[in-house]
Amino acid sequence: MDGNVSDRQAVSPEVAIESVLSRQKVAYLGDINPPAALRRDRLDRLERMILAWQDRLAAAISEDFGNRSAVVTTLADIVPTRAAIRHARRHLKGWMRPRRVSLAWTGQPGSGQILRQPLGVVGIIAPWNYPMNLMLSPLVGALAAGNRAMLKPSELTPRFSEVLDAAVKEFFVEDEVAVITGGPEVAAAFSAAPFDHLVFTGSTAVGRRVAEAAARNLTPVTLELGGKSPAIIDASADLDSAVPRLIWGKLLNSGQTCVAPDYALVPRDRVEAFVAAARAAAQKQYPSLAGNPDYTSIISPRHFDRLAGLIDEARGKGAEVIELVPGTDAVRRILAPVIVTGANDTMALMREEIFGPILPVIPYDTLDEALSFVNARGRPLALYWFGSDRSAEGRVLNGTISGGVTINDTILHLAQDNLPFGGVGASGYGQYHGEAGFVALSKEKPVLRQSRLSAVALLYPPYGKIAGMLLKVLARFG
Repeated sequence: MDGNVSDRQAVSPEVAIESVLSRQKVAYLGDINPPAALRRDRLDRLERMILAWQDRLAAAISEDFGNRSAVVTTLADIVPTRAAIRHARRHLKGWMRPRRVSLAWTGQPGSGQILRQPLGVVGIIAPWNYPMNLMLSPLVGALAAGNRAMLKPSELTPRFSEVLDAAVKEFFVEDEVAVITGGPEVAAAFSAAPFDHLVFTGSTAVGRRVAEAAARNLTPVTLELGGKSPAIIDASADLDSAVPRLIWGKLLNSGQTCVAPDYALVPRDRVEAFVAAARAAAQKQYPSLAGNPDYTSIISPRHFDRLAGLIDEARGKGAEVIELVPGTDAVRRILAPVIVTGANDTMALMREEIFGPILPVIPYDTLDEALSFVNARGRPLALYWFGSDRSAEGRVLNGTISGGVTINDTILHLAQDNLPFGGVGASGYGQYHGEAGFVALSKEKPVLRQSRLSAVALLYPPYGKIAGMLLKVLARFG
C-alpha cells in the first residue's frame, strides 16, 4: 500500500488508519526530538499552504455550508491560524529551552531540569463549524512541539476535507502530516487508534464516546466541547455598547460557534430595552436575509430541522419567540435570528447547546440569582459579562467557573495566543493555543543530575546509627 486515498478506501478504516499511523510512528522514532529549524520549516510550510490554498479552502467551506461569506472564513479560520503560526515561530526557541528547577536541600548538590520532548503522533478530530481553524490551530501546537499528526475533518464538510487533503499532500509528506477522510465509521476507528495524544473538538455527546475509545489505549485526550455559554448583562451595562457586541458574537456563523453566547441573563427591568436593542443591532448587521451573502446557512437539513424544532417546542410551551430579522428560508437553510422570552428548563433549548441563531433571554432580579442560575448548570466553555461595576465584575469572575471569559465583548478571548483555550467539566478538559498547546503536546520530562558528592550513600544498607539519625532529620526537615 502506498498510502494514497484510493488505497485507503480499498481497505477497512482501521487498517487504513493503522497503516498511516505506523508509518508516522516509525518516522518519529527516527527523529524523536527534531531541531528547532525543522519545526520552523514545518510551520513555514503550513503557512505557505494556507496562503496558496486559502481561496479554494474558503470556497469549499462555503459550498459545504450552502453559503458562508469568505469574510467569515478569513476572520474566523484563516487569520487566527496564521497568527498562531507566527506566535509559535516567534516563541519556539524559548518553549524548547530546558527549564532549570531548584531542588530541595535533600537533593543538593545535584541539579534538576525539565526537558520538553515531542509525544510522537497526535490525532486531531475537528468539527464542521470552523473546519480550518479548529483543525490547523491544534496542528500548529503539534508541529511546534515536534510531533507528527493525523487529521480527521468532519464528514459534514466533504468538499473542505477533499481540498484540505490535496493541500496537505502538496506541502507535507505523509509521515509528517496526513488527512484521513470519511464518515462516522472512520471517525470511530480514528478515535480508537493508539495515538500518543488525541485532540477532539465537538459536541459533549460525541466527546464522551471519543474519550471512551481513547481510554482503551490509555491515549491522553484534549476535549474541547461546548455547553451553554452565558452572557450576563449587568445592571451597570451600557446597552448601546453591549448589545451589538453580544449580537455579533451570537450571529457570527449564524450561531454555529462553540463559544457563542447561548443565553442572556438580563436584569428584569431591562429586558424590554434589551430586546429592542437586539432587534436594532441585528437589523443593522444583517439588514435583510434574502440573498444576504454575509449570513451563514445552517450546515445541514438535519441541523436546520433541529433548530426549527427547538423554536416550535418553546413556542408550544408558552414562550414568546421574537424574530429579530425576518427571512427564514428552509430551502437555503437560512434561519432567521430570534430571541426567546419565557423559556424554562422544560424546553430543550434550555437543556441543550443551541448552536444556532436562537437567544433565550432570562430575567433576573439580583446578581446572586444570576450566578446561581449559571452555577446550577454544566460548566460552560465561555462566559461573557457586560458592565462597568468592577465589584460586580469581580463577583462574577470569582463566583463562576468556565473555560474562558471575555469582559464587555464576546468570543475575543479565543483569538489570543497568550491565553490558553480549553473547557472545564462538561465543556471539556485540557487546553491549547500558544505555549499551552506546546506543553499539552509535549512530555515535560523531569531530569535529576546527581553530583559526584552525595549524602545518599549514608542511607545504603546495612543500616546503623547514622541512618537512624538521618531519618530523624529527614522526618523533621525533609
